[in-house]
Amino acid sequence: MKPIWIVDDDQSIRFVLEKALLREGLPTRSFTNPREVLKALDSEEGRDGPQVLVSDIRMPGGSGLDLLATIKQRMPGLPVIIMTAFSDLDSAVSAFQSGAFEYLPKPFDLPKAIELIRRAVGESQREDVAEEKLVEAPEMLGQAPAMQDVFRGIGRLAQSHVTVLITGESGSGKELVAHALHKHSPRANQPFVAINTAAIPKDLLESELFGHERGAFTGAQASRRGRFEQADGGTLFLDEIGDMPFDLQTRLLRVLSDGHFYRVGGHSAVKANVRVIAATHQDLEERVKQGVFREDLFHRLNVIRLRLPALRERREDVPMLARYFLQRSAQQLGVEPKRISETAMDKLGQFQFPGNVRQLENICHWLTVMAPAQVIELKDLPPEVLATASPAVPEAMAPAATAPEAVSVAAVPVSASMGASSPSAVWESGLEEEALALLNSGRTDVWDVLSRRFETSLIQAALSTTRGRRIEAAQKLGIGRNTITRKIQELGIDE
Repeated sequence: MKPIWIVDDDQSIRFVLEKALLREGLPTRSFTNPREVLKALDSEEGRDGPQVLVSDIRMPGGSGLDLLATIKQRMPGLPVIIMTAFSDLDSAVSAFQSGAFEYLPKPFDLPKAIELIRRAVGESQREDVAEEKLVEAPEMLGQAPAMQDVFRGIGRLAQSHVTVLITGESGSGKELVAHALHKHSPRANQPFVAINTAAIPKDLLESELFGHERGAFTGAQASRRGRFEQADGGTLFLDEIGDMPFDLQTRLLRVLSDGHFYRVGGHSAVKANVRVIAATHQDLEERVKQGVFREDLFHRLNVIRLRLPALRERREDVPMLARYFLQRSAQQLGVEPKRISETAMDKLGQFQFPGNVRQLENICHWLTVMAPAQVIELKDLPPEVLATASPAVPEAMAPAATAPEAVSVAAVPVSASMGASSPSAVWESGLEEEALALLNSGRTDVWDVLSRRFETSLIQAALSTTRGRRIEAAQKLGIGRNTITRKIQELGIDE
């Protein structure tokens, strides 16, 4: 990923943003004035430019507004965030009208600033796809018979322009299948544009798909191309199509019928030559029966259907996928790839993976960061994997350097007389056994000990699913950003 460029003559501002962004897994590069930025853009090292530019307005050696104007001429799709004191609010509004992605008043709330920069990163990636060819990526991995059927389907469909509907559980790799269909098609040299229709608010989705004209609604300062225009000549991947609002389904049906649409607020028809690939984890036939999905749109999308198996249906692929994800995580973090022991791999293969391949990837990233040695042992696996263990895990095997207390509660042995219990029952029984053991030992700090373990386990699990992104983890847990930061410090999770 390209870095976030920070331009500010205040060293403390640069330092705070650098550290916060690095914690979120976002690389940075800092400058003290606009001249340094332009010099870097002209150099060989900076020829690719930044992912997002965050600049102050007033600096010795140049104005942030002048830098904005120059950047917009050279890199019109680059999101630029202007930092400004409240006294410069008029200038910030002018900057916004001149093409800035957003302005950030000083002093700013750091979590809100990071959230804004993340939104800008997303916008940058969306704008890039219209002009970039699909980046060369490894082929999909899988030796299981169910995956071989998918590969054969991709091979048969790749050279056609037919609409494809991909079904499968969340995290099973539906977008990878769409990428493969595009990569091996006659459209491979044209854009591949993806949009998750469930992740965008209903009132914004129409503009995202079809674009809008300037002044079409409050905040529409300039005309903007939608995903259909960005994907012209290439492939548009509509993920989670089952969640598309009913009224937008009508507009989509018309585009699929004749290739024409109107921007929001527009009066001239726009034509786009796009191959549509849709995906869903839902039963669209049932959605049609419920009256929330148009039957004619379903038949228009369901020309060819590919079903992607869940990871638990192809457990033989787990070792190969795990090794691949460990290597990729190590490459991303600039460290040596870790190896996984046979015992740990066996345990990993027994996990149900409710989040499918995406969850396995997150676990491997977590292990790359948190496992203390180059060889990952059973005790190093994350709490959610150890919690599914049927055999007792000896206390001596609790990890020493990767939040041991987070694992010890989830991995408490369960008596054989319990039989096949649900994960929640196992967890509650284990907690009760641990509590009884501590109470019978005569300790008087049982509440604090178990509360600390409970909170550590929850936060570790949330961070593992978000690849360490604290803001997203806090949202998943339903707690505030300041709360998770304070808890991480109190519990020593970063140590």
